[in-house]
Amino acid sequence: MQAWQWPPRLGRRGDRMYVIEVIRLSLHTLMANKLRAALTMFGISIGVGAVIALLAIGAGVQSYITQQFSSAGTNLVAVVPGQIQRGGGNPFGPQAALSMGDYRAVAGSIPFLVDTAVDFTGVGNFTFESQNSQVSVSGVTPSYESVRNWRVRIGRFIDDMDYGGRSRVVVLGQTVANDLFPGQNPLDAVVKINNVPFRVIGVMETKGASFLGDQDAVAFIPLTTAQERLFQASAQTKGGDRKVSMIYLQVTDDGARPIVVAAVKQLLHERHRIAADDPDDFSVVSQTELINTFGAVTGVLTIFLGAIAAISLLVGGIGIMNIMLVSVTERTREIGLRKAIGATSRAILGQFLAEAMFLSLLGGLVGIGIGVGGAFAVSKVADIQPEVQLSAIALAVGFSLAVGLFFGIYPARRASRLNPIDALRFE
Repeated sequence: MQAWQWPPRLGRRGDRMYVIEVIRLSLHTLMANKLRAALTMFGISIGVGAVIALLAIGAGVQSYITQQFSSAGTNLVAVVPGQIQRGGGNPFGPQAALSMGDYRAVAGSIPFLVDTAVDFTGVGNFTFESQNSQVSVSGVTPSYESVRNWRVRIGRFIDDMDYGGRSRVVVLGQTVANDLFPGQNPLDAVVKINNVPFRVIGVMETKGASFLGDQDAVAFIPLTTAQERLFQASAQTKGGDRKVSMIYLQVTDDGARPIVVAAVKQLLHERHRIAADDPDDFSVVSQTELINTFGAVTGVLTIFLGAIAAISLLVGGIGIMNIMLVSVTERTREIGLRKAIGATSRAILGQFLAEAMFLSLLGGLVGIGIGVGGAFAVSKVADIQPEVQLSAIALAVGFSLAVGLFFGIYPARRASRLNPIDALRFE
């Protein structure tokens, strides 16, 4: 094997021997100061790990939000009474209401609809023997199960006979079933809702908790029963029609959504006699718009948190500069000796830059492990599955290398510009 000679081959472009020797000398120097190198790398590792973990958690939150909205149905458009405004509140008060007439008009004339559903919701006090529970009770149409993507675990859902016959039957959410019938089969049991007896015909599959609350703390009864038997006093409009809490429209595809939204608004403007300059007494909410809105918010928040985490990378870069400046001072005589026997300034510059880049690269590789481990540690505490993306890893490691290069240039240039005579005299 050809022996390497210090000045003749050092510094030639494309010379692999030069690159190999620079790497060897850099690693040798770092290994000679293991503790100092490890502490310097630790700052970079923390920064890279924080960036990767936060971006992974942010991506997981976005997927979680999308999943939660998607579990409510597919391609949904919801019509609700009153205006949904920032800070909540309904500016129209109790006069803002949707009616069964509105529902029939929308369901019968709006194009591009796969199916429709409607509900009227109130609060019910459930009692069975010594067990009690107070949860939301929704009067629904039979189509509600498919439109809202609910599934029955045992028993059955409300059918057309229950709806037409105003039957006193109830389908329980999993939380209600567990509260009233711990360890028991609730089918065909009779529970009282606001002192009115109802027969249990089914139990829904578990939906789980979300940012919207416990989705299983609910019960379903026929809409006609809710409007005319259980909540008859609050379900009456001034015009004598029956109120509804929300209208659900399942559109054919996302491309038809704007057409459906515009058609619903025009129809309800006419039915509610709303003038052009008056505010609407209803809101049309698209599932896609909600997903995009929440996704945009969480995306901005993720970037913001990632930028804060990146500050630790800058702190780590300052640590690299500090250590490299100390290294230049400690090795002044060595630098002078190398330059005296023919080493070029470019060779010295390359060696010190290589050391800084190695510190950043090794710190970045350790940071990948820290970031991935931290992200999945969070998933054990919160009900969020982080998504570690290769782009996030590449971004964090690439940024760490850029930090090493940026903060390593000044010490490297300082070393390369040392006068060999002055360097040899340095004590």
